[in-house]
Amino acid sequence: MDVGLDGLVPEELERHVPESRAFYAARGERRGPASLEELRAVRAQHAAPPPAGGVTVEQVVDSARREVRLRISLPARTEVRGVHLDIPGGGFYLGPTAGGDARNAALAESLGIAVVSVDHRLAPEDPWPAAPDDCETAALWLVDQAGARFGTTALAIGGSSAGATLALTTLLRLRDRGLAGSFAGAVLEFGTYDLSGRTPAGRLIADEYFLEAYAGHLADRTVPDVSPVFGDLRGLPPALLVVGTRDVLLEDNLVMAARLSAAGGAVDLRVYPESPHGFTGHPTAMARAALAGRDRWLTERLTARTAAVRRSAGGRPSR
Repeated sequence: MDVGLDGLVPEELERHVPESRAFYAARGERRGPASLEELRAVRAQHAAPPPAGGVTVEQVVDSARREVRLRISLPARTEVRGVHLDIPGGGFYLGPTAGGDARNAALAESLGIAVVSVDHRLAPEDPWPAAPDDCETAALWLVDQAGARFGTTALAIGGSSAGATLALTTLLRLRDRGLAGSFAGAVLEFGTYDLSGRTPAGRLIADEYFLEAYAGHLADRTVPDVSPVFGDLRGLPPALLVVGTRDVLLEDNLVMAARLSAAGGAVDLRVYPESPHGFTGHPTAMARAALAGRDRWLTERLTARTAAVRRSAGGRPSR
C-alpha cells in the first residue's frame, strides 16, 4: 500500500502553492525567543493590549480562589449559536495580542458565535501546570455557565501551536471528570504533542527554549498533561487537525491524528502544502482556505450539537 502526503493534500490547494512559495521566500524563516533575555525583549515590544472594541473581560475563579481572565467576543448582528473556547498560542510563554482580539471578533461575527479566549499564566514565571490549570478553570466555567451566560450549550474548543496542546490537555482533564462530551469538537492547529524529546517527532524540537521555560523543571515530560501524545486518548470529541507540509511539527501532528483515530475518535486531518508553522495567521490564500475549512467544520459541529440538544428537549431551545 502506497501511503504519502499526496493523498492528504486536496488537489484544489495546489493553485495556491506559487503564492505561498513567493511569500515565504520573501518573509524568510522566523523562530521564537531562544532565551529568557530574548523573551523579555519580545514581550516589551508587544505588551498585552487593553481589550479591543467589542471585547469584554470577565474574571472567573478556580478552586483555589485564584482569578483567571477571559476575553469574550460576541456577534453584534446575530444571536449566539454556539461558544468556542479559544486557547492562544505563543509557546506557553507569550501573552495575548491585539491581533488575537481582532481575529476572535471576526470569527464571532462571521459564525454567529461567542469566542471566549483564556489569558492563562505564562512560563517561565509560571511553568506547568499553571497554564493547563487556567485552561481547565475556563472550560469548567463554560460547561457550567454557557447556557445562562450565552443562551446555548453548544461548545467547541481549540487553539494553535501551544494553544492546541493546551486544548487537548484540557479535554483530557475534562474526560477524566466525565465532561469531555460537553464539547462538540476540537480545532487543533499545528499543536506540539511531544514535549519530552522521546519520540522522533519530539526530537526535532528538543532544543527549543520554550520547552525549557514551560517544562524544564520536570524529570519526566512524558506525563500526558505535558505531552498528550503519550496519553490515553479515548473518549474525546471529534477533532480537526490542521498542519502544513513545511511545519517542523508535521510528523507530531500526523502521529497525533493516528493515535486519536486508533483510540476510536473521529479525526479530520488536513495538510496544507508549502505551509510552515503558524501559517493560518499569515496573509496568504492558503491560510484563507485553511481558515474557511476550519470555520465550516466548526459550524457543522456546533449546528449538529444544537440540533441534538433541541431534539432531546422536545424542540425547546437550550437556555
